[in-house]
Amino acid sequence: MSTTVGTIARRPLRSVLVALLAGLLPLLAATFLAAPSARASAAERTEPSATAPIAAAALTEVTNFGANPSNLKMYVYVPNRVSARPAVLVAVHYCTGSGPVFYGSTEFASLADRYGFIVIYPSVTRSSKCFDVSSRQALTRGGGSDPVGIKSMVDWVTRTYRADTGRIFVTGASSGAMMTNVLLGDYPDVFAAGAAFAGVPFGCFATTNGSEWNSECADGRVIHTPQEWGNIVRNAYPGYTGARPRMQLWHGTADPTLRYPNFGEEVKQWTNVRGLGQTPSSTDSPRAGWTRTRYGATGNRAPVEAISLQGVAHDALRPGMAAMAITFFGLDGTGS
Repeated sequence: MSTTVGTIARRPLRSVLVALLAGLLPLLAATFLAAPSARASAAERTEPSATAPIAAAALTEVTNFGANPSNLKMYVYVPNRVSARPAVLVAVHYCTGSGPVFYGSTEFASLADRYGFIVIYPSVTRSSKCFDVSSRQALTRGGGSDPVGIKSMVDWVTRTYRADTGRIFVTGASSGAMMTNVLLGDYPDVFAAGAAFAGVPFGCFATTNGSEWNSECADGRVIHTPQEWGNIVRNAYPGYTGARPRMQLWHGTADPTLRYPNFGEEVKQWTNVRGLGQTPSSTDSPRAGWTRTRYGATGNRAPVEAISLQGVAHDALRPGMAAMAITFFGLDGTGS
């Protein structure tokens, strides 16, 4: 009797489980079919096309992105939530660095998560791991070398993600800051603004013997008038009469690598390029030991903004500063 009762009692439970499983199977199948595969091949991850954008929220290497005469590598960070017609920021590493290292050691990716812009991290493959900011090719629009490769990266991203070509920006530290100056000079029609952390003026590092290093410039001994500096920029793209990018400059007074006089020479250069005088429109101290001067306007969108960092060495890009660059660009919602 007990065996018969137990068998009868188990049958409804088995029937319920079978029914539940039958209902769940279609749902599970639909879920797995709809979700992107977690087993995408390396080629699929690193060689996205315009019809299949790269996976979001991951630093991804892109190959075959266009003209690349100096064999740079390209890395892209696309946040999970990208704004409509997103802005693009090129973040350029220092000597001995790389795109992935700059991605991991700076705050630009987390700021992209917050504000929905895309970040490009160029990466040098030459042994010095320094960007070419000294050759005639690099200092001429379309002349070759690193600027051409970086311009190709920008073009790839704007095509692939329908980015806003009016909101392309560049920033960098040390060698990357020098490249920021170079890109604004070579491609004023591409970049809306730049932020250079511990750099030198456009053309200051120029050499004629193939050397990547210019000691005279690094030591702060290359001095020009504002007009002379401005002409060096204008000669990179002869005949150009369009708008010129805005520039934000940062430099430590105790920089032993690219010495502090370069900061004043950069200010002379970019105020002249923007058609401004040498008298600041405003001067303040946003933090202890900082002196900020703005030229041509007094707000966050001044044509030229310069921040002098008292007692700071060559490590001018410190926590919190990236956010101020993003504000200068208007990517935090404070600008159009």
